[in-house]
Amino acid sequence: MLKTLIARQCTRGLQMQRAKRVHPRLAKYARHVRHATTLANYEDIYSRSVTAGARENFWQEASARIDWFDEPEQTLTYRESVPHQWTWFPGGTTNACYNAVDRHCAGRGNQAALIYDSPVTNTKETYTYAEMKTKIQKIAGMLQDAGVSKAHRVIVYMPMMPEAIMTMLACARIGAIHTVVFGGFSADELAKRIDDAKPTVIVAASCGIEPSGAVAYKPLLDAALTKSKHKPNQNIILQRDAVEAAIDPSIDICWHEAYNNASPVTECVPVPSEDPLYILHTSGTTGAPKGIQRDTGGHLTALAWTMPNIYGINEGDVWWSASDIGWVVGHSYCVYAPLINGSTTLIYEGKPIGTPDAGAFWRVIAEHNVKSMFTAPTAFRAIRAADPQGEFLKKYDLSHFEALFLAGERCDPDTALWAEKTLNVPVIDHWWQTETGSPIASNFMGLDKAPFQRKLGSVTYPVPGYDIVCLNEETGEEEQQGTLGTLACKTPLPPGAFTTLHNDPQRFHDAYFATFPGYYNTCDAGMIDEDGYIHVMGRTDDIINVAGHRLSTGAMEEAVSSHVAVAECAVVGVHDEIKGEVPIGLCVLVAGVEQDKEEVCKEVVQIVRETIGPVAAFKTCKVVDRLPKTRSGKILRKTIKAIFEGKEYVVPATIDDPVTLEEIKAAVQ
Repeated sequence: MLKTLIARQCTRGLQMQRAKRVHPRLAKYARHVRHATTLANYEDIYSRSVTAGARENFWQEASARIDWFDEPEQTLTYRESVPHQWTWFPGGTTNACYNAVDRHCAGRGNQAALIYDSPVTNTKETYTYAEMKTKIQKIAGMLQDAGVSKAHRVIVYMPMMPEAIMTMLACARIGAIHTVVFGGFSADELAKRIDDAKPTVIVAASCGIEPSGAVAYKPLLDAALTKSKHKPNQNIILQRDAVEAAIDPSIDICWHEAYNNASPVTECVPVPSEDPLYILHTSGTTGAPKGIQRDTGGHLTALAWTMPNIYGINEGDVWWSASDIGWVVGHSYCVYAPLINGSTTLIYEGKPIGTPDAGAFWRVIAEHNVKSMFTAPTAFRAIRAADPQGEFLKKYDLSHFEALFLAGERCDPDTALWAEKTLNVPVIDHWWQTETGSPIASNFMGLDKAPFQRKLGSVTYPVPGYDIVCLNEETGEEEQQGTLGTLACKTPLPPGAFTTLHNDPQRFHDAYFATFPGYYNTCDAGMIDEDGYIHVMGRTDDIINVAGHRLSTGAMEEAVSSHVAVAECAVVGVHDEIKGEVPIGLCVLVAGVEQDKEEVCKEVVQIVRETIGPVAAFKTCKVVDRLPKTRSGKILRKTIKAIFEGKEYVVPATIDDPVTLEEIKAAVQ
């Protein structure tokens, strides 16, 4: 019975797809016959990318997409004395800034490289590749004047603004390692990152701008430096109009003064392929944050391959990744990938709703001729909740818009269907992690020129380079098709994946490779169906045990969100003396819903009972105004669980609005 139940959970998305009419503009993307003509091509490419011997040739060819100062001596080597340690493109030297900016100036210097759209400051700016190069050269000189040289670390504590992106590239220009900390992180969390990275210099803005007003960064930085053991040589402070920060001459210098006095760094410093490009810390809600360390040559190669093959973005196309540089998406697909590809990247300082309304994304896409965009499902849930009929979209011409990519957390089928119906373009839910730096599994807008038939709730096929299996968490053996387990990737991981944890190689091994020897443990639960489609059901922590049955809260959320009145939801497992755990649901309703809240909850409980089965024991559902989330849009399920169980919890440093936790407490009472 349980196997049938799990299969029913994971294939419900395809059943929903068949039950609903496909929009005519989407018909060419949904026809099943594409498998007869293009799957063979994909399988050949994929096989070459993961098979020993062929793998090396595949990635050597891919590495030709970037410019090398010295060609790699080999494609892949292993360090036998160090478990789970491999090196891509040893002997090669390159530079990320050169690949992202300098090399394009010869033929596309006047092409737009970066578009800055900031509704919170009422600012719009465009920088060509030539203008970017000139400014980055000066910023690199400014960093050198502050004592930064090759292999030094620089912390960037800034909001989404052009100077932040240019500072990242300026670090790469001189061979320094940047560590971006999301602007507005608490002093405690910033102090942890300062002590781990030990930066020579910290570059900070005086403030960030939220819809509710300015958030001063300098007091947070000052407080962090009183807590941290490590002290930088200097802080470079970029003053913004909304808040002027107090300057301490003993350690601070104004950006404009330092920039104006700097001499440009005209040449990029060659760095070995295996040298780190950046360190990016995970949220670290408990204990020390993990510093994900990315190499240079492998990362550039992976990003150069993914832009045309996964996203279908070519030179000169306008691409928008609506993320923040504090997160991995911001690093890979706001900054490096589109620029390496010779495209135009758009950065946005605003929100999907409230800056000024639920039509904000449509305005940006229309005004800047965006070809495709990438955001979190949460953003579209928020837009759907505020404007369920898509009335704001009617103001804008999006005829040039080709695809929407979603990642960050699992996208429920109803949100995907709403987005497809509203936008009339393919909506591609794909899967990746901070550790991988680029997608693990996806549908493809470029590899075969049009996506495979999609199954709602699935992230489709493995991306070339990722040999994905579904393992039994107890035995470590591969699960049968359609059986829920832990998703893992055979080693070696492809170019672009993290190579270690900064200052902690033992934790690197223990956290990711010790559980399943020979595999990278993604810590995501899911299954691979009979067609080879991958279904990611959530973190392994989100698999709950109800009276001996292992059930996915992600599948339950899929059922809850199918109710027409539900805009978004969260389901968590709460301790129960008899059953071990029982699921509890929280719902946010679509704007304008007049149905009684208690009636909605009763109907939701019935939907879960019919979809998942009585074994789920889903009996409690509550309506709330908002769900607590991180700034990247992930729902704080562990915190919700702790509140329901009456346990103490730490307010995560990444939380978007702490008030939402008080609302959950009120709902529990």
